[in-house]
Parts: sequence; structure tokens; C-alpha cells
Amino acid sequence: MKRYLLIGAVGALGVACASEPPTERLVSSTAAIRTAEEIGAPQQPTAALHLQLAKEQTERARKLIADGDRDRAALVLARAEADANLAIALARTANEQADAQGAINKVYELKGSEK
Repeated sequence: MKRYLLIGAVGALGVACASEPPTERLVSSTAAIRTAEEIGAPQQPTAALHLQLAKEQTERARKLIADGDRDRAALVLARAEADANLAIALARTANEQADAQGAINKVYELKGSEK
């Protein structure tokens, strides 16, 4: 349920920001892609998928900007940024779950050594 709420919120944010100039949106989506890569999205299958979508959409938007279709480019970049932000959220969630599992394992390990 949380996942669907996150997806909806990210999508709504992307649509609300579609009126931003494409060059500013390009910078935002590129920064979000870079952040997703830095926090490990490529190593998480679902996050990697959304990261790849963001990259493809950003490249498509660059072509649209070059062709002079700034309105459509802004919409494509909004989608790209939403996908990149979703990749960030998914990667962070996976990282936090791995950290939590590591802590649980450590507790069990310590409990086992108390016997």
C-alpha cells in the first residue's frame, strides 16, 4: 500500500512541476538520476528498472528540446524525474531493509554467544 501511495505522490509531483522550463527540469532529472546511481539503485532490480526508464526518458527529452518541442520535453522530463525519484526511494528502502536485517542477525548472533 505504501508503495502505491509513493508512486502516486511522485507522479502527482511530476505532473504539477511539468510547467517548469525544460532546461531546469533537465538539470533536476539529471541530478535525481545521479543520486539514484550513487545510493545503489543499479544493484536493486526494481530501482534499476526505474533508473533505466529515467535515463531513457531524459535522453528522449534532450532530442525533443533539440527539435524545439519544449512543451513535450518538459512532460517527458517530469516523468524522468519521477522515475528517478522512485528509484531513489526504492534503493533507500532496500538499503534500510538490508541494514535492519544485518542488525537482526547481529542480535541473534549475540544471543547465541550468551549461552
